[in-house]
Amino acid sequence: MALAHAVADDQRAVRLRLRVRGAVQGVGFRPFAYGLATRLALSGFVCNGPDGVVLEIEGSRADEFLDRLRGAPPPLARIDAIDVERIAPLGAIGFAIAASEHGRARTRTVPDTAVCETCLDDLFNPASRFYLYPFVTCTHCGPRFTLTRRLPYDRPQTSMAPFAMCAACAREYCDPSNRRFHAEPIGCPDCGPVLSHAIAAIVAAIRAGQIVALKGIGGFHLMCDATDERAVAELRRRKAREAKPFAVMVANLASLDRIAVPTAAERDLLVKPTRPIVLMQNRGAVAPSIAPGLSRIGVVLPYAPLHYLVFHVAAGSPTDRFARHAPNDLVLVATSANPGGEPLVIGDDEAQEKLAGIADLIVTHDRAIVTRADDSVMAVVDGAPSFLRRARGFVPEPIDLGDDGPNVLAVGAYLKSTVTLTRGREAFVSQHVGSLDNAATVRFHAETVRHLLDILDIAPAAVACDLHPDLQSTRFAEESGLPVVCVQHHAAHIAAIAAEQGVAGPLLGVALDGHGHGDDGAAWGGEIMLVEGPSWRRLGHLGPLALPGGDRAARSPWRMGLAALHALGRLDRAAELFACVPAAAELARLLRHGLGVPMTTSAGRLFDAAAALLGVRLEQYYEGQAAAELEALVLSPRTLPDGYRVAGGILDCKPLLAALSEPGVDACEGAELFHGTLAAGIADWIATVAGAHGQGSVALGGGCMMNRVLTESLCAGLRARGLVPLLARAVPPNDGGLSLGQARIARRQIATGEGCA
Repeated sequence: MALAHAVADDQRAVRLRLRVRGAVQGVGFRPFAYGLATRLALSGFVCNGPDGVVLEIEGSRADEFLDRLRGAPPPLARIDAIDVERIAPLGAIGFAIAASEHGRARTRTVPDTAVCETCLDDLFNPASRFYLYPFVTCTHCGPRFTLTRRLPYDRPQTSMAPFAMCAACAREYCDPSNRRFHAEPIGCPDCGPVLSHAIAAIVAAIRAGQIVALKGIGGFHLMCDATDERAVAELRRRKAREAKPFAVMVANLASLDRIAVPTAAERDLLVKPTRPIVLMQNRGAVAPSIAPGLSRIGVVLPYAPLHYLVFHVAAGSPTDRFARHAPNDLVLVATSANPGGEPLVIGDDEAQEKLAGIADLIVTHDRAIVTRADDSVMAVVDGAPSFLRRARGFVPEPIDLGDDGPNVLAVGAYLKSTVTLTRGREAFVSQHVGSLDNAATVRFHAETVRHLLDILDIAPAAVACDLHPDLQSTRFAEESGLPVVCVQHHAAHIAAIAAEQGVAGPLLGVALDGHGHGDDGAAWGGEIMLVEGPSWRRLGHLGPLALPGGDRAARSPWRMGLAALHALGRLDRAAELFACVPAAAELARLLRHGLGVPMTTSAGRLFDAAAALLGVRLEQYYEGQAAAELEALVLSPRTLPDGYRVAGGILDCKPLLAALSEPGVDACEGAELFHGTLAAGIADWIATVAGAHGQGSVALGGGCMMNRVLTESLCAGLRARGLVPLLARAVPPNDGGLSLGQARIARRQIATGEGCA
């Protein structure tokens, strides 16, 4: 009878060869498969491969294994596809984790994630060998992308390669029942990375009002006490950062309400394992210099064990599990350590060279950061999360393009630059690189291209860039030796939304930003366009204003204030409104005589004009400062009757500007009228064009879509007119998403044989 059952079991046994593609390396997938196979009494093996993870499973419950794999993979895994092949049973016994297969990489690593609750239990458990160890991690948390040099994701391919595992770590690494089984960053106080300074020294420096440079996951942070105005002001002085807001870090949700007024959606976003900086209403308990002139602050929770230890010591070193969830009085500035607009500092020697004049204490460790990655920045807009900056926690998670196509490299434009590399139907958008206005950032841009090409093992067929001929990114494309596809700036904004939203056909879109090189060589920035496949067509634009001083107008809103007065025939008011600007009188004279001043359709410059007319901001110390401060004044947007005109595809806002230029207009009232009227005008403008072209959906892109008041008012107006607004969700609406749109259009042009130079 026993023999008969054995024969029957053997007849039911099958062997499956599985190739699992997606984010399946570095997420505990192999130990998960090992444990599942063992519980189901299956034989075979699992290993990393160039395409993802390869498994062979044999036994009567092989199909059950496959169902469980599809239904409940490891927490950090993202399965794109499972290729299944039935092969002949081998009669083998036992299940093993085999050596990795090598070849051209077709898989990907996963983003860095916050330390998990189980590792935090180890961190604060005096009986654990990881007690108070600042680099505790497991297969379900910690750094991945920022320490991986190439794929497959194995320890020798990471910056943990120099750290030989001690006997205890080796046992856990090799134990299939342990959650650190094949956790490549594993280390402990006996064998892992070492911090250069004691946590107590870090806390003491911060409590004393000093500035600390702290090496973290994707780079260094500059930290100080966010409630100490003297310390924050000194950080601004040393970093030469006049007004751009700083992010702050609080210990936990119990400490959040002291400094901010978050919505439920903002709280939910804040605690995700991706740990972005989240914008929320400022309660006013932090130093005024944190976010001068703004109503919201950016808040992030701890995501590295090191951060938790700083708050732990600041609270008096409690050791029980629940102390880390109790209110903590320490609030930290947590801003990127990048002097003078350069890229984030990641190297120990680099930190000593570049941060010694900023930080009183520089804290390093001996685990190298392979790839720099700033904190991601997000806000809840129109009911869902939106990026202002996409980096740590999200990169290199790909965006599904919906169909296969040629591999393309896209290199962005100038501001908030990113790089995109496509592979099949996937688009990999790099971490935030920054503005290509200095040699260090230009080098980082090239470094980012090389790293993406290496880690994804791709040879692109072409390179896409901006239409502007004088950008560093355009020069990079021209010098690459690849065929070049030039994509108009605002078409790329709209195409980025089409790519992430999966819109295959023609898409109507509005791109509102500061500047983009137009098809005619002019300064565009308020455009309504139809993007279809490889081509784009401008259907309308904002009413043009003069651009006095060209690029200098973006730094000096008073120039756009003069441009508005010139358009209204009211330059006689210039002396009154801009009496404190010595150059205003001469520039007004030049405008009266029309001496060769260029024109712009830029929405960003329209915001600048309004801010200047209302006396909100005459000079800008960072991009978009005037618009951000104008938005901060709005409590409830209002619409000015007859405040705009729509005709011939042009939205004319001169009636609105005329109202703002009247004597005695309160800045708050003016800001509310500006936002409400502009949103209503854009909605009417879009509806007119959409009706003429039979479009029911409209993409809303460009940097002005980071303005929550404008975006939410515009979305409501479009829905009231029966239109469906499409917002950027997977990438920022600003130039941080531009490379995705460039890649989308370039792929279409290559496929149709158009556009390559």
